[in-house]
Amino acid sequence: MAETEVKEIQWTLHQTHPERVQEVRAKLSEVIDPEIGMNIIQLGLIREVEIENGIGHVKMILTTPFCPYGPAMIEMTKAKAVEGMNMPVNIEMGMDMWDFSMMEDPSALDWGMYA
Repeated sequence: MAETEVKEIQWTLHQTHPERVQEVRAKLSEVIDPEIGMNIIQLGLIREVEIENGIGHVKMILTTPFCPYGPAMIEMTKAKAVEGMNMPVNIEMGMDMWDFSMMEDPSALDWGMYA
């Protein structure tokens, strides 16, 4: 498979608080989807991050609406977002349907699970 360009998802945070992006991405990268074995940043599950009135807002989706690990992943995402942003954080669940095009690095699928 040809080299695929990694496309870092841009959040509102990139424009408003660029100095926070690296730490937030690092902390959120610690949350792994146990079924796929990749982190929520790689999978593109974090759709938006912003700060409003001293509160972090994270919009995320799951790979499937019926993900059995969903509640645990949401709680872990909130905990890691609080660590990375050093403020209270609200998690909002988006209704977008996840697909492989949302991944930051689609070449990560080269390990063959989704041939």
